[in-house]
Amino acid sequence: MANVGNQLPTQAVSKPPSGKHGNVLPLWGNEKTMNLNPMILTNVLSSPYFKVQLYELKTYHEVVDEIYFKVTHIEPWEKGSRKTAGQTGMCGGVRGVGTGGIVSTAFCLLYKLFTLKLTRKQVMGLITHTDSPYIRALGFMYIRYTQPPTDLLDWYNDFLDDEEELDVKAGGGCVMTIGEMLRSFLTKLEWFSTLFPRIPVPVQKAIDQQMKARPRKVAQKEPEEEAEFTESGRQGERRHSRTPRRTPSPKRSPKRSRSRSHHRERDRHGPSFDRELERERDRQRKERDGGRDRERDRADRGDREKRRSRSADRNREHKRSLSGSRERRGERREKERDGAEDRSRKKDRDHHKDRGTERDRSRDRKSRTENDERRHKEDRDRHREDRKAKRSSRSRSREKRHKGGAEEKSRKRDRSHSRERERERDGERSHKRSRSKERSRHQRESSNEHSKHGERRRSQSTE
Repeated sequence: MANVGNQLPTQAVSKPPSGKHGNVLPLWGNEKTMNLNPMILTNVLSSPYFKVQLYELKTYHEVVDEIYFKVTHIEPWEKGSRKTAGQTGMCGGVRGVGTGGIVSTAFCLLYKLFTLKLTRKQVMGLITHTDSPYIRALGFMYIRYTQPPTDLLDWYNDFLDDEEELDVKAGGGCVMTIGEMLRSFLTKLEWFSTLFPRIPVPVQKAIDQQMKARPRKVAQKEPEEEAEFTESGRQGERRHSRTPRRTPSPKRSPKRSRSRSHHRERDRHGPSFDRELERERDRQRKERDGGRDRERDRADRGDREKRRSRSADRNREHKRSLSGSRERRGERREKERDGAEDRSRKKDRDHHKDRGTERDRSRDRKSRTENDERRHKEDRDRHREDRKAKRSSRSRSREKRHKGGAEEKSRKRDRSHSRERERERDGERSHKRSRSKERSRHQRESSNEHSKHGERRRSQSTE
């Protein structure tokens, strides 16, 4: 047994062997969302606490101090900010989706730790912190969300029997130890109104087998507390007993018979001791009976008081119900009166609205008729002006036509006179040319005749 006790602290200090070697931790799953529920993640990223206050924290130690001062539970939502009553199936109260609420500071700080990319040494510092159990709880939750499922048991194994207590529920009322919380992390998928990342089936079976093979340790009382308890018990016995003080006898083995011990004590002390024993037994019986009677009287008194309080409560509730019913009746009457008044007001308003609408309609009709008349008058005037303009343009075009015709006639006359003159000139020129041609012909003919006559003379002379 001594060897086992010496091995436990060495295992608690040792680091898990799996994962990357050294101080860098591997991240399992989604490296942007930390495997958080989408609704929780959106509420964390949109919360002013995360965007304004936690944005100013840049170091690991500042975030740890913020956890120490601000975290009072490790539930994902604040108390009363999310209504999940009557929701079943795929609703928000069961699957962790749907309408969100006010996200808790614990999960805001958990995601802030994820943004810092913690090392193995820093995570070990979180889960072994001595100032606050909530710092340790957020460290274990960081491991549950970011580490591979095969490494979870190596991280949690040395802390499954940890007896440090913390209240995990928003508003209080759910106190558990670190060991119980880690067992729920390993064996259950749900955590209040959200879900942890799923563990593969073979890994989950191995974890369940190890959990069954490892029973929970029962907290034993320390020897100092037992000594104080025995001393207080002895002092009480001294007060009540009238027998002389005796030294405490050692523990008797169960195999030893009572008759032998009784005879030995009788031989030692004699008959006076037997009488004192009988008197002491009688006194103890009486005290027991008296204590029982007192307890019965107290119980009877308590029952009577409870009955009286119940009757008083019933009377109060009856009076309250009566007063409440009266108030309800009065409220109903007032509501009916108010409803009747509202109805009458609505009727009057509707009547006035109808009148107003009729007046507006009549005004619109008058304005429309006036506008139509104005348009007709304007159209008539335009037609008249157009007609006048057309008439004037026609008369002007006629005048222009008359003037242009006379001018054209004179121009045509001039042109015809000039053409006749040119023709006459051309005729004279052609006549002159014909005369000159005839003259040239006569001259040629005469010259030809003279030449022929000369040749004839020559031929005759030769003959």
